[in-house]
Amino acid sequence: MKEIRKAARELMAGFCRVCPVCNGKACAGEVPGMGGLGTGASFMANVEALARHTFNMRLVHDITEPDTGAELLGMKMSMPVLAAPIGGVAFNMGGKRTEQEYITAIIDGCRSGGIIGCTGDGVPPFIHEAAFAAISAADGHGIPFIKPWEDAELYDKLEKARGAGASIIGMDIDAAGLITLRKMGRPVSAKPVEKLREIITRTGTKFILKGVMTTEDAKLAHEAGAHAIVVSNHGGRVLDHTPGTADVLPKIAEEMKGKIEIIVDGGIRTGGDVLKMLRLGADAVMIGRPFSVAAMGGLTEGVGVYIESLRTELMQAMVMTGTRSLKHLPSDLLH
Repeated sequence: MKEIRKAARELMAGFCRVCPVCNGKACAGEVPGMGGLGTGASFMANVEALARHTFNMRLVHDITEPDTGAELLGMKMSMPVLAAPIGGVAFNMGGKRTEQEYITAIIDGCRSGGIIGCTGDGVPPFIHEAAFAAISAADGHGIPFIKPWEDAELYDKLEKARGAGASIIGMDIDAAGLITLRKMGRPVSAKPVEKLREIITRTGTKFILKGVMTTEDAKLAHEAGAHAIVVSNHGGRVLDHTPGTADVLPKIAEEMKGKIEIIVDGGIRTGGDVLKMLRLGADAVMIGRPFSVAAMGGLTEGVGVYIESLRTELMQAMVMTGTRSLKHLPSDLLH
């Protein structure tokens, strides 16, 4: 990982510093780029909220090979981790890799590592075109996320996503805050529950709604027919001064666990962070910026190395907390 991060730092110069701790402080306001919007408070809140939770160490047990396996939306996974949908290599990551190189590395690296890669959407069209091509080449192994466009563009992209072989499709409704797209003549917008129900029914696949930060929106997502939600503030890139996702997740999980599958992103960097979020109520996690660094710095191999690093850290955290399986987390795992 040290070599991969070094290569990424050189390739992403001016767009991401590849800091030793990815916490949003050095890159506050750098959008486009990999930073958080405005003061960067929402990005930083994600990291800080997760850091406030600490582990209870438990070492009087016989666990040596904990089970990291999981299942999400009918998919068996080597661990409950997805690479978050991120696109726009040219204007967010420096453009030293092509969009196709980047997203192929994400999709193929995740497939080899037994987890799922997600793809992003945006302007210009080669962002979603590269995404759909990578998913198609991987026999449909990947989850495309489509922005909440107006009808003509939205339904066209949803149909193309299905044509690429995707059996699960998502919408990052949190992208509704990207006013720059509206200024470019490509408006995105929030969607009422009736419209979401229409979209999900017409899509005809399992559907994930990303950008849920309240119990009320989680209930409405369930009412609309979504199969999963992502508790997410879009990496702190669309609204300044939101709470961290680890702060809102427990309340959402208390209300919605078992009714809809719950994914969370925001500030997750290590295998230990994955374990924390699962105990706070998530069924799986999404990780964004670290996967971007891995893909930029080492392409498919870099993604694979990062996945194995995560798995090692997750297993270590499980051993150190007396956690035999992710299906049965100790009630006292967190302090």
